[in-house]
Amino acid sequence: MSSIRTLTRRAALVVAAVGAGFVLAACGGGSGDDNGSGHGAHASASASTAGAHNAQDVSFAQGMIPHHRQALEMARLADGRASSAAVKDLAARIEKAQDPEIKTMSGWLKAWGEDVPAAGGGMDGMEHSGSGHAGMPGMMGEADMTELENSSGKAFDTKFLALMVEHHQGAVEMAGVEKDKGRYGPAKTMADDIVTAQNAEIGEMNKLLGKGSGASGQSGSKG
Repeated sequence: MSSIRTLTRRAALVVAAVGAGFVLAACGGGSGDDNGSGHGAHASASASTAGAHNAQDVSFAQGMIPHHRQALEMARLADGRASSAAVKDLAARIEKAQDPEIKTMSGWLKAWGEDVPAAGGGMDGMEHSGSGHAGMPGMMGEADMTELENSSGKAFDTKFLALMVEHHQGAVEMAGVEKDKGRYGPAKTMADDIVTAQNAEIGEMNKLLGKGSGASGQSGSKG
């Protein structure tokens, strides 16, 4: 009789232990941020990975904002100076695409607690001087910007296209680095969009310049 009681007691202890194990597993699955196997932990880890960023993401946004701003500055010069409807249309499309991207990247930097490059000064001025050219491919110097501003008609069209090809190639290069080394999903997606859109526009501009490929030079036949 005593042996039956002992077996019953043991069975009860096993059931209690198994039950406690389930309770612990349920608690662990809901709160783990590391390598928990529960669905809650997995979803939490996925969300944190999707929202995580690294130093390259910060560098991409802080560099691309002034780069885009200069493209907008160039594009806005087309109104009243360009003679070609194709150049005016291209300039309008550049402005429409890049202005919202500046706002988006500024939002990322604020959310990350990072500095947003000041408009019209600071980083922009530094890049124009040439000291930051290695880190900012395709940026125009003050002389080029002044010459573009003082041009009009077909001379403006040709200068604008030649400079914008170079500018776009720089943006594509910067975006390629972000695609390779960035971590933040939306930034990598934007970088991919920049590569696709600006490579297409480079092809369009080279056609307007009468070239099959290449970036620099002002000897294009048409504006």
